[in-house]
Amino acid sequence: MTNKIKNPGTEQRLHENLSWERTLDFCLQENAFMKTRLAEVLEDVSDKDMITMAEYFHNSFIHNDDSIKELKGDIVWEQRQMKEIIQHGKPEENNLVQRHKKLSNEMGNFDKNFTGLKAEFNRYLSSLLKL
Repeated sequence: MTNKIKNPGTEQRLHENLSWERTLDFCLQENAFMKTRLAEVLEDVSDKDMITMAEYFHNSFIHNDDSIKELKGDIVWEQRQMKEIIQHGKPEENNLVQRHKKLSNEMGNFDKNFTGLKAEFNRYLSSLLKL
């Protein structure tokens, strides 16, 4: 009989990773929606300042796509490590816990920046459309 180590912390971190993955999937969809909306609105815009702002947003959306891809890659790697630990009942290494904390901070920063950009983009659209 093998004594497997219970890893409630690892299981919680795995659930947190799965939640982050869903959040990033949603952000990817929102980012695509904002790029589409920007293209629709720009069809009738000729003001140079407004086009400069549109380029800023477009570049920000592309940057978001890259950030999402990188974060998802880190999350998937971490999930594999944690599933292995849980499956084999091994103790979790401290460096994985530290890496998870770093990833948690990165997710918090991304979410905050994404939410801010989305609000800024909506204000920009309102100013374009004079709402």
